[in-house]
Amino acid sequence: MKRRTPVSEIMSKEVIALSRSEDLDRAEMLFKRHHIRHIPVVSGESIIGMLSYSDLLRISFADATNDERNVDSVVYNMFTIEQVMTKNLISVSSETTIKEVAEILAENEFHALPVVDDSILVGIVTTTDLIKYLLKQF
Repeated sequence: MKRRTPVSEIMSKEVIALSRSEDLDRAEMLFKRHHIRHIPVVSGESIIGMLSYSDLLRISFADATNDERNVDSVVYNMFTIEQVMTKNLISVSSETTIKEVAEILAENEFHALPVVDDSILVGIVTTTDLIKYLLKQF
């Protein structure tokens, strides 16, 4: 196992992102269509937050309704992406080592980290990326 391998070797470079003006129905569609669990929220090329699929699950059970429409859609319309997303993110650069990323993920109990170079979102690294990398080492 190489000790100084940068996270750019394992991160996803084709990032699915949302803007703050999009809605939670669109977020759910992206989670399901792309089989992902984390979506960066961006303003231009800069990341302003992270939305996880578990964030949607948390709010979809937040309020019961007697409305005949899809319950998730009713609840999603009660919130904006900015209200639900995680703010004050920890990010890493594409040169951060995989070992450093693993330490951050383990210490903070995160499951994804945005990869940012010069204030521009260039990728995302998840615990799944890390596990796949470790499995290749054996």
